Amino acid sequence: MNWTTEQANMNTRDIDKLPALEALKLINREDAKVAEAVRAALPDIARAVEMIVAALAAGGRLFYVGAGTSGRLGMLDAAECVPTFSASPELVQGVIAGGAEAMLRSIEGAEDNPAAAADDLRARQVASADVVCGIAASGRTPYVIGALRFARSINARSIAIACNQDAPVAALADIAISVDVGPEVIAGSTRLKAGSAQKMILNMLSTASMIGLGKVYGNLMIDVKVTNAKLLARAIGLVMRLTGLDEAAARQLLESANNEVKTAVAMQRRGLDYPQARQLLAEAKGSLRQALGAG
Repeated sequence: MNWTTEQANMNTRDIDKLPALEALKLINREDAKVAEAVRAALPDIARAVEMIVAALAAGGRLFYVGAGTSGRLGMLDAAECVPTFSASPELVQGVIAGGAEAMLRSIEGAEDNPAAAADDLRARQVASADVVCGIAASGRTPYVIGALRFARSINARSIAIACNQDAPVAALADIAISVDVGPEVIAGSTRLKAGSAQKMILNMLSTASMIGLGKVYGNLMIDVKVTNAKLLARAIGLVMRLTGLDEAAARQLLESANNEVKTAVAMQRRGLDYPQARQLLAEAKGSLRQALGAG
């Protein structure tokens, strides 16, 4: 089959003859097509989010599985869920062909081993309560196919992300997200438009899922994990904004709430101590809006 991701792009066939600015204009023009292609897949992305939220709320986990650029993007999105949403490192996990070393350099041949994917998921004790999201620009990476087949064998829910229509991974997943971004600027270099599309989709999956789990209030990152000075300043600012306290009082309240923004706000807005606020949030399943009785 003549896969789109492998075709030569006629719009950029003379890019090697152009000065830098003109070459960049071509790249930018092609990149502009990515968001439109992702927009066409929004209904499938929404179904995937609903699946993920249901699984995570019931105690399951989300696993991104990929090779090369796709695997690195999955690892990145998983890692960023921890500081952004105070998610446990186990809640969203990235699995890359070749292991952690493949994040920094290419591990030749790792993507061609479907059995290795099953072994990697077994090592993480992936079970039927979990969601496996296979990411493959071509949609035919053996490692990703192996992961999706393993997910099916244990009745785990599954999602496939590909940048070719009718890709093999689509038939192996409960939900297929197929985004056709057209041929790459450099033929076959799927770290470009395909990689951008995958990054956008992963951003949507994790962000919308965390919103669904109550980790966002309005558009505020109220479950931010305070791990450095920048994030502490952000947390203090959030408490100030949501309580009306000045900086000194907000800092003191945040400290008494173990640097948990949601807990601090619940304490101040509902007149509770730390254990009471934590209990209220637990009863509200982590939703600050519900805990505050806000519409």
